[in-house]
Parts: sequence; C-alpha cells; structure tokens
Amino acid sequence: MKPTNLADNGEIAIVGMTGRFPGADDIDSFWQNLHDGVESISFFSDQELFDAGVDPKYLNDPNYVKARPILSNADMFDADFFGYSPREAETIDPQHRLFLQCAWEVLETAGYIPGVNGAQIGVYAGAGPNSYLLNSYSQSNGFLDSTDSYFRLVLGSEKDYLATRVSYKLNLIGPSLTVQTACSSSLVAVHLACQGLQNHECDMALAGGVTVRMPQKAGYFYRKGLPLSPDGHCRAFDANAQGTIFGSGLGVVLLKRLTDAIADKDVIHAIIKGTAINNDGSVKAGFTAPGVNGQVGVITKALANAKISPDSITYIETHGTGTELGDPIEIGALSRVFQNNDAQKNYCAVGSVKTNIGHLTAAAGIAGLIKTVLALKHKILPPSLHFEKPNSQINFANSPFYVNAELSEWKTTGTNPLRAGVSSFGFGGTNAHVILEQAIF
Repeated sequence: MKPTNLADNGEIAIVGMTGRFPGADDIDSFWQNLHDGVESISFFSDQELFDAGVDPKYLNDPNYVKARPILSNADMFDADFFGYSPREAETIDPQHRLFLQCAWEVLETAGYIPGVNGAQIGVYAGAGPNSYLLNSYSQSNGFLDSTDSYFRLVLGSEKDYLATRVSYKLNLIGPSLTVQTACSSSLVAVHLACQGLQNHECDMALAGGVTVRMPQKAGYFYRKGLPLSPDGHCRAFDANAQGTIFGSGLGVVLLKRLTDAIADKDVIHAIIKGTAINNDGSVKAGFTAPGVNGQVGVITKALANAKISPDSITYIETHGTGTELGDPIEIGALSRVFQNNDAQKNYCAVGSVKTNIGHLTAAAGIAGLIKTVLALKHKILPPSLHFEKPNSQINFANSPFYVNAELSEWKTTGTNPLRAGVSSFGFGGTNAHVILEQAIF
C-alpha cells in the first residue's frame, strides 16, 4: 500500500470531530451504535405523547406515526461557561446552543484553545427549520410581552446567527458563514470550508450542521406520495422502502490544510481529497425531486478535483432516503459515473446512516461524513439497516454496487488506501459530494 502523497495538493485533513446523534451523546457512542447495527428511532406510547402535549385526536389516527429520532439533553446548556445569563440563554435556539458547545468541544479535543494562538479559524454551518421560535411564540405565556423580548428571541433563534455566534463567543476571526441548502447544508458547509482553507482565507475551519426539531416528543402524519415512512423505519434501497423519518442531531468537524496538519503533528482522522457542489436546475420532475444529471455532475466533479478514478472508491455513503423515487435515481446516477467499470461488478459498497438515525435535514450530510470517517479509521463497514430485497427499479446485480447490509471488514484493493464518497442532496436541488481517504502515515 502506497502512503498518501504529502505534497500540497490542496488536500484537507480532518483533525477533529464531535457530534450529538439520536441514541448517542458522543462520537464513541455513535460508532458503537453503527457497529452494532442499532436503530436509534424513538417510538412513543399514547401516554408519552399525551403528556408531551400532542392533541389526543391525533393518537387514534392510523396515519399518525408515533416515532421520531430525538436527542437526549437537548435542553441542557452551560450558559455561565459561555457568558450568558439564564434569561438570555432561554432565548437562544437549542440548535445554536448545542452547536456552540460542540464547536468548543471539537477545538478542545483537537488541542486548540480558541482565540489564543492567533490562527484564523473559520466557521461554516447550517441549521434546520427554526421550530424553536415558533414553539416559543405559541407557548410564550407572557414571555414575549414586549418588543424587546421578541427581538431577543429572534436574535437568539434566527438562522443567520448560527455561525457568527460561534465566532463571537469563541473569538474566531476567520470567515463565518451560515449555509442554507436544506438537506445538503452541512456537506455544502464542508465544501466551502475546504475552499476557504485552500484559498488561505483561514488556517482552520469548523464545518457542520444542526437540526433540533421542537417539540421532540411528537409523531408525524404519513401521506402516500410524500417522502415520509409509514412506520418510522427508513429502508434505503429495499423493495419495501416507502420513505424516511426526520429527526434531530448535529455534527462538527475541524479541518486544516493537510500539509499544516502534518507539520503541526495533529491527529488526522481522515483526508478530504476533493469536494464539489452544484444544482439540478429545472431538468427534473419537480422542485423537491432529485435530479440524475445534477448528481452525476457533482460526483464526477468531486472525483476530478480529487484526481482519482472511480474504481479506487470502495464505499459510498449515500443520501439514501429510502424513497421510491430517490433511491433508484441515486444508484442510477452513481452507475453512470462508474460506467467505465462495468467489467467489475459489486465491488463498491453503499449504505445510508439514515437507516440508523433517520434524516437529520441540515445535519444529514455531516452525520454521513462522520460515519464514513469512523469506518475508515476502524477499517470496518457498519451495516445499512432494513435491507432484505433490492428495490425492483435498481439493478444492483449488473452494477459496481451492493448494499452493505452486514458488518464487514473494509479491505484495501491493490496499492490504494481506503477511499470513499459521501453524498448529500437538498430539496431545491443543491448537491454536494466529498471524497475521503484513509489517513496513513
């Protein structure tokens, strides 16, 4: 196996990771759940939902699915540590609070003290729907009794301030951008952070995303034709796949130029070889529909930027929503990119973290990225859950791909290190793809 090229080829090192996911309060717990094939979806009793304030008339509706991926301790925040009064902290969206805590944590675990060593650290992040503001407004009970109170709540909850709040509180002077491209937000944030590093706009960059759906204990209504699962399970690429389930979670990675990370003797979890983003445009079934040409284009561009061929990729962490329309389009697009390798069948595994933790919307891409980095580090492919029989619209047998439905050793082929692709596609058509490589030094 040949070592990674140490020349400055624009490669980016992942030198820190942290996150909060359904069923996992830290990265180690997240990996253990992935390794063990745990599905971290919460299913609620009628009493739990009634106690949480769900309208009783919903509980007997057969289309009301009593499930959601939730975060434990989503309401916990060390206000004093970050210089907030309890009253001020109450006005801040839990998405912002949790992301700020994780931003500090990822810097701390990587061995960096914010604002001390003079490094320009950028922040690139996306947040999910602002349900906290609406929930707070509807249940204010006098809390929003003045223009000042409402202004403070908006200041604490508006998406625009997600990244800049981190920069302000941690004294980070690099670029600070909130990125909003729906489901692809966090992986687009990773792409922009890599560009910021490559252009020397910053020396390090925090990148990620967060979604906290409020209230947490609640179900959702299933309607045929919409992308929601009828039973709370996501069955990516399976014949019985009928949709996904939306939940809460967040992840943050700390990035540096690879040459700097090596010189500074950082712990390098994985290497980002190349990234790309694009949009589907109008050549697709509708605004929220996936576009095959856009997906082909973004994956092809990421591979070109990474300067590697598709046949060196042996795992794809897919968008994998488990929808009847989306899954065949995604594998079809991948097959077109890998079409020169038709002689090789079923050599590249595919999987979806959504089968474990649901769809985290703005944090979906970073969840898939962190999963894949952990798999590279452990040289193990965790199982993609609920796969029994392939979707009839997907011809896996005559493609380079297979669904990794069982825990398996991830073996290198030839002289290349382990390599993977990570995809994230957003409502509205903004697509992102990242090429990762195992760190070998």
